[in-house]
Amino acid sequence: MFSLHARAFVNLDFESADLTPIPPGQFGGSAPIGFALPGWTGYLGTNRVSSVLQNNLTLGTASLDILGPNWNNVGGIRIIDGQYTVILQPGFDPFGSGHDVSASISQTGLVPANAESIRFKALASGFSVSIAGQRLSLVTLGMGASYTLYGADVSSFAGQAAALTITGLAQPNGGGFFDSIVFSPSPVPEPSIVALLLCAGVAFFLARPLLGPQR
Repeated sequence: MFSLHARAFVNLDFESADLTPIPPGQFGGSAPIGFALPGWTGYLGTNRVSSVLQNNLTLGTASLDILGPNWNNVGGIRIIDGQYTVILQPGFDPFGSGHDVSASISQTGLVPANAESIRFKALASGFSVSIAGQRLSLVTLGMGASYTLYGADVSSFAGQAAALTITGLAQPNGGGFFDSIVFSPSPVPEPSIVALLLCAGVAFFLARPLLGPQR
């Protein structure tokens, strides 16, 4: 049912961050989540966090991180789009539970009334995306130099207020980089059609050297 009181989702591209730039090539420290990820709430396991790391990563400990601005691909790690990209790092629980926990961000907003799909860019494995507590079935829509474009059907949530949650799962190689979330009026193609298009694109790319110079 359409809600007159729910606000629209905000900062889905993470570009609303209000952070002091870290000099290029240097690692930063922690920043309040309200400045780093306006509109979002962060969790490590079930514990809500008040800060995230800026231009920095942990080694095995669960954390929420934001790259930007001035991140210059240290260690080959790249911002996906714009000035900022979010990293969800599951790992050892900094709150002392003694085991590994997930890393997630969430916000509640109004899914647009014309929304057929949600789409986002990620370089990740071992993650989930859910709306209103229901895990979405993700489809690979395309590939970029530093990301995979994913999509999922959200038509059943159109016009509803619901929580959108992205979780880096507490498992080996879980989590990753996330950016550029959009609700789209275009439906997600059937997985078989997407696979066919991707295969055709790869085949064309591989065949180009055999086709000779273009005139």
